Amino acid sequence: MKSVPLSVPWLTCPKPNPRARLRLFCFPYAGGSSSAFRQWQDGLPLDVEICPVLPPGRGGRLREAPFTRVGPLVAECAQALMPFFDKPFAFFGHSMGAIVAFELARWLRRMGHSQPAILFVSGRRAPQVPDTISHTYNLPDADFIAELRRLNGTPKEVLEHPEIMALLLPLLRADFELIQTYNYAPEPALACPIAAFGGLGDEVGSGACLEAWREQTTGRFSLHMLPGDHFFLHTARPLLLETMARRLNESLESTV
Repeated sequence: MKSVPLSVPWLTCPKPNPRARLRLFCFPYAGGSSSAFRQWQDGLPLDVEICPVLPPGRGGRLREAPFTRVGPLVAECAQALMPFFDKPFAFFGHSMGAIVAFELARWLRRMGHSQPAILFVSGRRAPQVPDTISHTYNLPDADFIAELRRLNGTPKEVLEHPEIMALLLPLLRADFELIQTYNYAPEPALACPIAAFGGLGDEVGSGACLEAWREQTTGRFSLHMLPGDHFFLHTARPLLLETMARRLNESLESTV
């Protein structure tokens, strides 16, 4: 089996592992990049290859226009990743990334391709739960930055640096538009297991909204609430990876 080439635009692989038996594709949150998953390999099983996904508009793809709709992003991402679904794989997505990972799994099913061994969704209500939050992607700059400050996902020193914010605002607005204009279309539940994660102090993804992910699988479902706010994937990373490692080991055992 081939390892992921570092030159593939949609993927970064900090520690290529051609002997891995399963690939974990990680999808970033709004404004996030593949760098959010750079340290994950050390906390997960050796048989798992971490493959952070890098959509346009961030990291080494900063000059490319970011997507503003989920459907086109998923379709292009699917075509780019298809060569790397040649061995068992799993998806992890946080916030915006949870919806992208979910819709990619459904796209693969519609096209008759393999399903992920497990889908990890984090910090995002189930897709069928109505959105009660007003759109913020089109707010004036000052109000939009205030919303970023409230969400606590952008470092204070970045928010207070006008030159950096001038570079980041187009991507952040595009990502917010992408997820805030997402329209869920009902389809049969996925067959793959789903494990949902939430932060105990997260105002965006409450336990009830995360519990509703149960409706999206005919397989095993589990919900794990961790300490922290919306960005608990950073502050509670050891606990998150410990839980994920257990589930990934179960998936690896089932492929033997």
